[in-house]
Amino acid sequence: MRLALFQPDIPQNTGALIRLAACLGVPLDIIEPCGFLLDDKRLRRAGLDYHDKAELRRHSSWEAYHQHLNGRLLLLTTRGGTAYTDFDYERGDTLLLGRESAGVPDAVHDAATARLVIPLRPETRSLNVALAGAMALGEALRQTAGFPGGFTGKGTET
Repeated sequence: MRLALFQPDIPQNTGALIRLAACLGVPLDIIEPCGFLLDDKRLRRAGLDYHDKAELRRHSSWEAYHQHLNGRLLLLTTRGGTAYTDFDYERGDTLLLGRESAGVPDAVHDAATARLVIPLRPETRSLNVALAGAMALGEALRQTAGFPGGFTGKGTET
């Protein structure tokens, strides 16, 4: 399982996702350009001291990232057709999160194997990208028994 961020805009969200990836042992891809410098102090503050514990890979562009993609690409999007809890995840999947300000362009949307949505109340637009990533990653790790320490997510250890 992997997380990927498409041209993130907000350093605090990226820092929180770096921390999430480090704590859960999930590699994180950052597809540039970003809307901030990767040494931004807000990024460091949100990620605390987890940056050195995270498996982080930077890609200069969507094209550079897409060339090296292995496995299925699962896009979290408000335009998704399948609820993230109704999808059958596999260990080699990558969960892609779009830009906070604009999501992803149509070409990236079309390249996804599946487009997943977090069902929300109709009067709301979207969740914070770090929260959405944590929710979907938690479900994917639960389904694939991918949590650290042998936890299956079903209340028993393997």
